[in-house]
This record gives sequence, structure tokens and C-alpha cells, in this order.
Amino acid sequence: MEKRKSSVMLCLILVLICAAEVRSDASDHRYKTGDPVPLYANKVGPFHNPSETYRYFDLPFCSPDHVKEKKEALGEVLNGDRLVSAPYKLDFLVEKDSVVVCRQKLTKEQVAKFRSAVNKDYYFQMYYDDLPIWGFLGKVDKEGKTDPSDYRYFLYKHLHFDILYNKDRVIEINVRTDPNSLVDLTEDKEVEVEFMYTVKWKETDIPFEKRMDKYSQSSSLPHHLEIHWFSIINSCVTVLLLTGFLATILMRVLKNDFVKYAHDEEAAEDQEETGWKYIHGDVFRYPKYKSLFAAALGSGTQLFTLTVFIFVLALVGVFYPYNRGALFTALVVIYALTSGIAGYTATSFYCQLEGTNWVRNLLLTGCLFCGPLFLTFCFLNTVAIVYTATAALPFGTIVVIVLIWMLVTSPLLVLGGIAGKNSKAEFQAPCRTTKYPREIPPLPWYRGTLPQMAMAGFLPFSAIYIELYYIFASVWGHRIYTIYSILFIVFIILLIVTAFITVALTYFQLAAEDHEWWWRSFLCGGSTGLFIYGYCLYYYFARSDMSGFMQTSFFFGYMACICYGFFLMLGTVGFRAALLFVRHIYRSIKCE
Repeated sequence: MEKRKSSVMLCLILVLICAAEVRSDASDHRYKTGDPVPLYANKVGPFHNPSETYRYFDLPFCSPDHVKEKKEALGEVLNGDRLVSAPYKLDFLVEKDSVVVCRQKLTKEQVAKFRSAVNKDYYFQMYYDDLPIWGFLGKVDKEGKTDPSDYRYFLYKHLHFDILYNKDRVIEINVRTDPNSLVDLTEDKEVEVEFMYTVKWKETDIPFEKRMDKYSQSSSLPHHLEIHWFSIINSCVTVLLLTGFLATILMRVLKNDFVKYAHDEEAAEDQEETGWKYIHGDVFRYPKYKSLFAAALGSGTQLFTLTVFIFVLALVGVFYPYNRGALFTALVVIYALTSGIAGYTATSFYCQLEGTNWVRNLLLTGCLFCGPLFLTFCFLNTVAIVYTATAALPFGTIVVIVLIWMLVTSPLLVLGGIAGKNSKAEFQAPCRTTKYPREIPPLPWYRGTLPQMAMAGFLPFSAIYIELYYIFASVWGHRIYTIYSILFIVFIILLIVTAFITVALTYFQLAAEDHEWWWRSFLCGGSTGLFIYGYCLYYYFARSDMSGFMQTSFFFGYMACICYGFFLMLGTVGFRAALLFVRHIYRSIKCE
């Protein structure tokens, strides 16, 4: 137990160190008049396909003589950021008016490339002193035209940069495209283009510490907050109804059971009505595929710990808007550091179930979540390479991730497994298990595994349904999610509802004299993950404008991994709650 506490404390310390490093990445530069301020062009891509982004100079823009690439952290590369020096020079407090960047003669192929980008609603993203700026490449003129062949395509050639400053610091930047300065790209012919830009500076009273607030405000507008709080109230009502149901129905039934079982001679006939005491000799019989079961518990416990640490970092303000790659860095680092928890939990539980091949169990634990994630990544990275998208990880980044897995994740997993094997913990069953299993009576169809999973997953999913839209719009769109306190409350509600519904279904299963509750409780607890994946289908087809093979494969591929992680995590929560409940009720009666 002491080893377990120390490992959790070590993880927490390392996470806070990681948070400090991530926070220190924020730009805090002071400038004098005429000082060059770093401006980096990041990427371009279809506005409705957030995963499908390309390098800025993949399109034939004016490029500087020497394109300088910015050195990026692991999380930034995972996020698809590829920052390079931009052709515009925005020196501190130096105003410019219609400065020509370059004159370019676009070939037919380059015109077709720009036209395709404008047609797909491409946007560009840049960073100026670590502040994000966006703009669209052009526009499609559809006014009064019904036939797509009559549409006209225009490229914006003049950018207006409006920059706010406070003394010697940059506070805010906006970019506007000049609607009157256009290049017609409709026809396949060579076009002369003169790319220009204008820079205007204006003083402001906004302090430097609050320059990121405007990005946070979009997610905390009054009408958004009302919806968020409505979501929480809806979820709380669900929890109260469920707990009230359990308190009044389950506890009353259990109380009657205890009274009956306390008077054995009087209750001999009544035992046929409520059969959970009837199967006391089988209820703690170890489940089938116990190595897989222990591995699933270990992986679920690790993912639960990972989620808690991510919430800790979010609540202390690490994931402020456009802290590039902070979330991905934290996920990789914390997952690597918490692998010891997975090894310890899986092996100790496997040994409690009298398993002998703990090494195989440890290997299974290491591969249970990482295996599907790795295979998905290999496929999607190949797709990104074919598309030459920025989502394709460079070879060096893949080597770094493999080294983290080999030098941190695997050793900690093995150390945790060894600690779990040597923990000498015993499975505390209040009843002795009989030698031969009792036959399970025939049960109606609605007591089967799949109908029970459908019932178990629906309530927790309904508690988080409203909040899911905002999370999806942030992860798979361009909205910013910053209200982590509300998200944390929703997460707590999700855990409570999952635990309660699993306990209720476990009781009904035992009352029907079905003693194979181990896997059932895990599957029922985790079934919310399947509902979330079902919501993915609804969101993709009904609520988003995503299209194309790459975006579709990225959305459904990575969401499958996320939902699988939720399945393991909530399955673990459901089983642990059911195990506590089953131990409690069988400890409360005298079993012969």
C-alpha cells in the first residue's frame, strides 16, 4: 500500500513539474520600437476538416528567401503544428500601408491549386508573438447563380493586420482580408498577382496577463453558460432520481431479505422468492478469462488516474487557450508515468484470483489499450503521409514516442507488476465457494448481457449528452473549451451514475440466481463508451460538415480509441462499485 501511495505521489510531482514547464512556454517578450516581433505561418486547410491541414507553403504563396522552421515541442508536433517564418514583417510599432510582399506569376497549375483551396473553404493560421490569427484564402461568388459551373472564385491578395499594444508588449492582433483587393481564379490561365499587406498599431489598457481572455470568453458567454448549467442540473436530477430509486426500492428489498434470512427456520419457504442468498456458494467464484479481466481492470485504473491528473492540470489553468500542444504533451507524459499503476493493479488482482502466469498477464495489460491505439495510429499516419498532411508525424517524433514507451512506460509497467505480485494481497470473500458451480436457471431475454448493457449505458450517457456537443465542437472544430470546472462536475456525475446503475443491475442479476456477475458488471459499467461512439455517428452526419476520406478516418479512428478508453475506465468503476456492494450484502448475512 505504501508503494502504491509513493508511486501516485511521484506521478503527481512529475505532473506538476510538467505543468510548470508547459506554462513557461508562454511568450513574455518586451519590445522597443522597430524590434522584430516573431510571426510564424502555421498551416492551411479546409475549415470544416480540422484534421486535414497542410503546411502553409504547400500552396504557392510568396515565400521568404530562407524559410526558417521553428523548433517545436512534442505536443505541438502531435497537434499538427508546423511553424515556419512568414513572409510578412510586423516590427514593433512600425506602421505600413499597402507594402508589396512579392509579385508572382501563377501558372495554370498554381491557379487550379488556389481555386481548389478557395472552393474547399481553406483558412490559414499564423502565430504573432504566440497569439493566434486566422483568415480565409478567398471567396466563392455564388450570388444569382444556380449552376456550380457559373461560380466565380477569388483569392484575397491584401491582408490588413490590426495590432494592439500596451507599452512594450503585444496584447492583441487581428487580420482582415480586403474584399476589394481580389484576384480572379475562375479560368485556367496564368495570372499576375501582387501580394500586399498593411499594418496598423493602436494602444490599449488591457494588461498583458489578460491578453488570452478574449479567447476564453467565447466559451463562457451567458447563453453558453446557461446551457452548461442546464446540462449540470439535468444530470443532477438524473442522479437524485437514481439514488432515490435505489434508496427506496433496493434498500427496502434488501432490508426484507436480511429480516427473512435472519430467521432461517421461518424463511425456508421464502428463500425461493429472493435468490441472492441462495447462490452464496457461487457468487465469489472467479470469472472466466481472469487474466484478461485483471488486465482490463489494470488498464481501466490507469486511464482513470490519467483522467484525474488531466483534470488537476486543467483546473490549475495549464490548458489555457492556444497553449499549443500542452494537452498532448500532458497525455503522453502522464500515460507513461501511470503505467506502473496499471501493472500493479492488474498483477495484484490476478494473483488474488489465484492466477499463476503473471508475466503473460503483464504483457496483456501493456497491450490491451496501447495495442489498438498503436494499430490505429499506424493506419491513420499512413493516410496522413499519403495526403502529405501535417498530421503525419515526422520520423524523429515517432522515435521519441517509441523511446518513451521503451524507457519509461515498459519499465514502470514491469516494476508495478513485480510490486503487485509481491503484495501478497488475498481476495476477501465473505462466503466460501462451493466445489461445483450451481446451474443458472433460464432467464428472460431482457436479462441477457446486451439488453442489460443497453439499460446500463443509457442513463450515464443521458447525464453527459448536452456537454458532449461542446466537447466535440472543441476537439473536432474551432470552438474553444475553457469551462473545465463544469466539465469536472459532469465527470463526477458520470462516475456516480455509472456506479449506481451497475450496482442496481448486479442486484437484480443476483436476485435472479445468476452468479456470473463479474464480467457483466464490467460490461454494463463500460457500455457508456458504446453510446458515446453512437453519438459520434450522429455528430458526424447531423451536426458537422466534415467530409473526405482522411477526415472521416481520423474522426472515427481516434474516437474509437477514446471510446474504448472510456469503456475500460467506466467498466472498472462499475465493477469496483459492484464488488463493494456484493461484499457488503454477503457480509451482512450468515451463510451456511
